Amino acid sequence: ILAASSPTHTIPASAYHNGWARGGAIKSTQVTYNLPLILKHNGAEQYGGPLFWAHYSYIGLNPKGLSDDYANYWDLNRNHTLINYKYCVENPKGYKGYGANCWGLTASYSVKGYSAHQPTNDLGVIVPTAALSSFPYTPQESMAALKHFYYDLGDVIWGKYGFYDAFSEQAVWYPKRYLAIDQLTIAPMIENHRTGFVWKLFMSCPEVQQGLKKLNFKVQ
Repeated sequence: ILAASSPTHTIPASAYHNGWARGGAIKSTQVTYNLPLILKHNGAEQYGGPLFWAHYSYIGLNPKGLSDDYANYWDLNRNHTLINYKYCVENPKGYKGYGANCWGLTASYSVKGYSAHQPTNDLGVIVPTAALSSFPYTPQESMAALKHFYYDLGDVIWGKYGFYDAFSEQAVWYPKRYLAIDQLTIAPMIENHRTGFVWKLFMSCPEVQQGLKKLNFKVQ
């Protein structure tokens, strides 16, 4: 969208439709936990992959009422988040700590080095940014996780700059380490849930509106 929005070095719409969307092959008919997956990324065809897919692109881009030839992006991100949440609640591998107030799988530090945590790559590691950056999509579930992380786990996973990147109750692994890209999405996505502030700023740019129109996005 940013590339299509550039007034000086723009890309053709075909780069989006034939590249990113793979000629429509990005669409998915998969249904998990009675929730349509809608799109598939990098082979993540059952659970939607790490939750970062629902966060980074949407710090500024408002998915509410946003659709194109392939998806309704609010439904896409909410379903992806709920699938991730429901997987952690189900906890098929029986990891300690997982549950309705302790969930969220996305790329982070790990007991085995950096890893793209997701249901198909579940190492027993919970990543706070996954649940906290999902506030717009799952406000009740995200608030339950926030309260558990802060009040129950407390100083074990909280430090000077907020929650540490990741932890594993199963492995008794609580590294006091931050990862800036994971810290990044928490505050603006909470603010988007509260007021829509960052979404309003980004979507107000006329260049962005032109880029969206060029790629056949529709904003309701």
